[in-house]
Amino acid sequence: MGQRGELFSSRLVRNDRTYFFNVKENMYGDLYLNIVESKPAENGRFIRQSVLVYQEDIGEFIKEMQKSLDYLKMHAKKTSSRQEEDEE
Repeated sequence: MGQRGELFSSRLVRNDRTYFFNVKENMYGDLYLNIVESKPAENGRFIRQSVLVYQEDIGEFIKEMQKSLDYLKMHAKKTSSRQEEDEE
């Protein structure tokens, strides 16, 4: 059995949201990526949502994420072009 817990962590703070990217190891020694979004709730607490991606799935996960990012980039260009036309 390997070391349990968090092996690496990074954080991105944007407006009222914080994103955590944590590489962890479970009790069987399997590595996984834990992506967490944290944002304040109206009651003063925080809402946390997370996604776990295991090491063996990272390659396919990144491929599918890249497809989504590519779509976002294409859509953003169309949106900004339309906004510029509307402003003229």
